[in-house]
Amino acid sequence: MRKSITKISLICSLLLMAAAAHAQTDTAAEFKPSGKIWGYAFGDYAWKGATDELKRGGSNQYTNIPLNANLFQWRRVYLGYDYNISAKFSTELLLAAEDDWAGNVLGQPAASVTVSTVTGTSTAVGLGNNGDVLMNNKFAPYIKLANVRWKNIFKNSDLVFGQQNTPAYAKTGRNNQTAEELWGYRSIERTITDIRRTSSYDFGASLQGWFDNKGNFGYDVLIANGQGAKPENDPYKWVYGDIYAKFLNKKLIVQLYQDYAKLNWGVWANGAKTGIESPNGPRYQDRNMTKLFVCYTDPKFTIGFEGYMNTLMGDVVVTGVDKNTYYRTTKAMGEEIFVKGRITKSELGFFAMFDNLDPSTNLKNIVNEANTAKYSVGTSQYDPTTKEMFVTFGLDYTPVKNVHIMPNIWMNTYNSSLDATQSNTATKPVAYTAMNGNVTTVKGTDAVYRITLYYRF
Repeated sequence: MRKSITKISLICSLLLMAAAAHAQTDTAAEFKPSGKIWGYAFGDYAWKGATDELKRGGSNQYTNIPLNANLFQWRRVYLGYDYNISAKFSTELLLAAEDDWAGNVLGQPAASVTVSTVTGTSTAVGLGNNGDVLMNNKFAPYIKLANVRWKNIFKNSDLVFGQQNTPAYAKTGRNNQTAEELWGYRSIERTITDIRRTSSYDFGASLQGWFDNKGNFGYDVLIANGQGAKPENDPYKWVYGDIYAKFLNKKLIVQLYQDYAKLNWGVWANGAKTGIESPNGPRYQDRNMTKLFVCYTDPKFTIGFEGYMNTLMGDVVVTGVDKNTYYRTTKAMGEEIFVKGRITKSELGFFAMFDNLDPSTNLKNIVNEANTAKYSVGTSQYDPTTKEMFVTFGLDYTPVKNVHIMPNIWMNTYNSSLDATQSNTATKPVAYTAMNGNVTTVKGTDAVYRITLYYRF
């Protein structure tokens, strides 16, 4: 009897060990490395029906394009590859070609460099300006994303290293409901902070996580170069961070965002006469943005709001009547509201966006100082002399999934933030127009009428 029990026990033990080994084999076999190629492209037939005579707008996509210009163009082409190395590690690679404005296009002046040949002669070689173009002005891709993700490095948090999306508004691995995703019409225009060139991608290390198990509450923190796809060129780093919350079954999203960057880091000292920064001393310059994003979304209708303040410390360089140089701080305020929705269930939708930019906070105080003779601005996207209002709207026709045909209007209006007839309070008053050529009574508009094609694969 005892021998029988012993045999039965032995057989059961062997069966249990075999089952455990089989279960471990099955678990190990559950994961298989895999990858996916994906991409999209969007472009238009566009006609410029109005143009700003003063060519304001900096790097806006239709600045400097002449009146009545019409063109076919791709504005972005993406080719990406996502690969899952293991259950804990994944990678992404993205090639992008976008913003193909270049020298000698539609009458724009060409940038150039002087190159010496082996024969000793020199020649000017044309370069594209503002576009992803080669030296011969052909459209070319660059590496936009290249990173590795360590999933759940600790509970509900991922570590990402490499060139990656920033928390500003672009989709991250832990948060798929950001401003850009919820607007959903990057093919028409960027969101307001992207238009002003707060980078949507950068090279660095980030921690992305959830405070709960369902992703209703989370955070992103990124330390990066601040150069986008370009190599680091200064000793400073940008710090990006946000916290977000999702309510009503993730239909209501609230995000609070902050960034900070040193730009030039001099030595702070009091001036002997004015009690301000030491004249002719090193520049002390940084910037930081605080942004609130709120959005309600469902399959039929979405409405979102973004508001931000960007403080640009030491961004305005003032030449005084006393011939000394001083640095002054301005603040830029921006607001945006967007809506989109369905007219029919699958084929026809609509979208609209309005934003307002006022980068002139503190400018009147600067120009009204008795010692101010003239000034210049360091950040072109935030020229404090020019206010901007942007609007776009259109229809979205989707004949099949992932193909969109969108007639739309793109319009940006510029106005001076100072009165051109005023002057500062110096002993010998200086007219605002003598300080900066953008101070004018002329109101200008860039208006473009487009049929946009967007497809994914």
